[in-house]
Amino acid sequence: MYNEYYPNETHRTGRIEVICGSMFSGKTEELLRRLRRAKIARQTVEIFKPAIDIRYSQDEVVSHDKNTILSTPVEHSSNILLLSSEVEVVGVDEAQFFDNGLVEVCQQLADQGVRVIIAGLDMDFKRNSFGPIPALCAIADDITKVHAICVECGNLASYSHRLVKNDKQILLGETEEYQPLCRKCFLKK
Repeated sequence: MYNEYYPNETHRTGRIEVICGSMFSGKTEELLRRLRRAKIARQTVEIFKPAIDIRYSQDEVVSHDKNTILSTPVEHSSNILLLSSEVEVVGVDEAQFFDNGLVEVCQQLADQGVRVIIAGLDMDFKRNSFGPIPALCAIADDITKVHAICVECGNLASYSHRLVKNDKQILLGETEEYQPLCRKCFLKK
């Protein structure tokens, strides 16, 4: 098995890779890129997403750039274990929407020799940690923090500013509901 990040690893070894950042930072795009490369390498790949995320499609992971890959929507993280037998690479999008059991699921898969690639928001719109992402970062073999561009000043953006009045932590949305901001512009809002 060839691993683009660790080319000296030639035997199958499990690992956990986390891609995190704000809205519009390219998390899903990076997840799709890695999964496509695994498919090119003829590895068996399975992609999961939370069943509640139906913004673009019920059964596809879709980036903001409209790139897609077929996925399996699941209600609970334990379903990922049940549906991942005989798989070499597991992708999980929008991981912040999963229950905290996702941490143990990813650990078990990696312990079984599976490469697990997770993408998700690390913070909510209030800059609080979001779902299982912090715990996944703690057990990850590799963490990639991606950044959007601040729509106010053009600097790197780390925060997802909510544009609509709603205090619920989970509010599915797009450019009508959220915008990426840097620290300085976020504090001004």
